[in-house]
Amino acid sequence: MITSAINIDIEKTAVSKISQIDFAHLEFGAVYSDHMFAVDFKGDEWKNPQIVPFQNISMSPATAALHYGQTIFEGMKAFRGAGNEILVYRPQAHCRRLNKSAERLCMPQVSEEMFLEGLNQLLTLDHEWVSSMEGCSLYIRPMMYASDEFIRVKPSTNYKFIVFTSPVAKYYSGTVKVIVENKYVRAAEGGVGFTKSGGNYAASLLPAKIAAEKGYQQILWTDAKEHKYIEESGTMNAMFQIDDTLVTPSLSSSILAGVTRDSIITIAKDWGIKVEERKISIDELIDAHKSGRLKDAFGTGTAATVTHISEIHYNGTDLVLPDVSKRDLSSKLAEELINIRLGKAEDKFNWIHKIQF
Repeated sequence: MITSAINIDIEKTAVSKISQIDFAHLEFGAVYSDHMFAVDFKGDEWKNPQIVPFQNISMSPATAALHYGQTIFEGMKAFRGAGNEILVYRPQAHCRRLNKSAERLCMPQVSEEMFLEGLNQLLTLDHEWVSSMEGCSLYIRPMMYASDEFIRVKPSTNYKFIVFTSPVAKYYSGTVKVIVENKYVRAAEGGVGFTKSGGNYAASLLPAKIAAEKGYQQILWTDAKEHKYIEESGTMNAMFQIDDTLVTPSLSSSILAGVTRDSIITIAKDWGIKVEERKISIDELIDAHKSGRLKDAFGTGTAATVTHISEIHYNGTDLVLPDVSKRDLSSKLAEELINIRLGKAEDKFNWIHKIQF
């Protein structure tokens, strides 16, 4: 065992798996790096921070998370910079969002200091897993779950916080076709739709399966009350260009506050682009498409980055979007975001957390 300066115990794996990995042919979320950061919440405080070899979790069938859904997570990325350093994109923002999720699900907060120091030491140890190949990055998955062995319905008193990583390529290889969902509901106002909790994603699986069977890669979710207003696009925030204005649904308790969404809005405003965060109805999109004013539609997210939507299906009608080669604004925004993440563009908003090793 090696003990760090801030009392994070580090146990190195005996044999690294990295030589077995084909970085040129990565399946998203299927390969995991050598180590993980883990901390236990007991007696109203976080205890025993440690970095250990990536391993399975042993738990009782009565573990509270398995029954009552007290599980939250985050998703962020690290990149290999031009100077060979590791560049983590907006980890502080992800820590804040994790804590918003924790608050809503009656779970303990994670301090930014512990979050960042655990991340620093984990990525320093596993820095070779951050590939410099084009399109590759290291996906980082912080997660927390209730670990009480107790099946009475109440908040757990014990929790486990873990950060593990996965080398990945692009989530989508091209554009996606989406179908407007007007039967099933992802989230409702007052619920937990703004959190990254496991239940949100479980609720999306059946509608997504049905959509895939019809030939669509994603769903365009609508509001739970009227199925009239756009909310999200599958695992992404939804954005549209109508004329010269970038339009996206305003945040609510049923829409996740995407870090990539915020980044795109911030860059666009900095460039002088008009941005509107407001309700967007299906009828408005149809009318804008008919009049030729709907110039673009795309999703944003940590995994997806910027993914162009080629077609929107609604009640038997396909709204076909312009070819990606004609979408100047979203393509330029995507390129700028990629360059910031890779350290090729100015980090004027202080989004990059550098890890030297």
